[in-house]
Amino acid sequence: MIPGFDFITFAQTAGPIAALLIVAAIIFAESGLLIGFFLPGDSLLFTLGFLIQGTSNFKLDLNIYLAVTVLFIAAVIGDNVGYTFGKKIGPRLFKKPDSLLFKQENVKRAQTFYDQYGGKTIILARFIPIVRTFVPLIAGIAKMEHKIFFMYNMIGGFLWTVGIVSLGYFLGAALGKMGVDVDTILLPIIAVILIVSIAPALYHLLKDKNQRQAIWSATKLEFQKITKKINRRITNQ
Repeated sequence: MIPGFDFITFAQTAGPIAALLIVAAIIFAESGLLIGFFLPGDSLLFTLGFLIQGTSNFKLDLNIYLAVTVLFIAAVIGDNVGYTFGKKIGPRLFKKPDSLLFKQENVKRAQTFYDQYGGKTIILARFIPIVRTFVPLIAGIAKMEHKIFFMYNMIGGFLWTVGIVSLGYFLGAALGKMGVDVDTILLPIIAVILIVSIAPALYHLLKDKNQRQAIWSATKLEFQKITKKINRRITNQ
C-alpha cells in the first residue's frame, strides 16, 4: 500500500466513515491529480471490500452499496478534474520539465495509449496504474468532446470501483464459507494485487535495454554515494 500507512490499522482505529473517506480521497487524487500517480488505488479498493465483508478479527461496519457509490463518485469527479486541467493547460504540459513528482515519460506513455485505443482508453486505463492518472489529462489536451469523455468516464469508474470492491467483498465471503482464516491470507492477496498492478509499468520501464542500463548506472551511483557517506562517518568516529 502506501509506505508508512497501514490502512487496516487506520480502519480499526479511525472507524468506518473515516476509512471510506480516506479511500475516496486517494481514489480522487489518483484519478484527478498529477501527484496521485503513485497511490495504490487497486489494493485499497480490494482491501475495503474485504474488510466490509469482515475477517475473524475485524469487520468494517459499512454498507457495501454506500461504499461503492461514494468511491464511484470520487473516481468520476477525479477523472473530470484531470480532463478539465488538460483542456485548460493544453500542450504546455509537454514542455514542463521533469521533477520529483512529474515525468514527461508518464505523459507520453498515456498519450501513446490514448492514440492506440481512442475513447476506450478512458475505460481501459482505469485498470493500469500511472496511466489512469494521465489519460484524463491527455483526453482534455486532445479536446475529446466532454459528453463522450463523461460517458466513458462513468463506465470505467463504475467497472473499476464497483468491480474491485465487489471482488474483495465476495472473495472474503467465499473464503469464509470454505473455513479459510482470511486474516492469514489478506496481506499475501494484497501483495499479489500490488504486483499485478505495477507489472505493466515495470515491464514498460525495463523492456528497453538502454533504460535498464540507465537505471542500473543510477542505482550503482547512488549506492556508491551511500557507501562513501558511511565510510566517512566511520572514519570520523
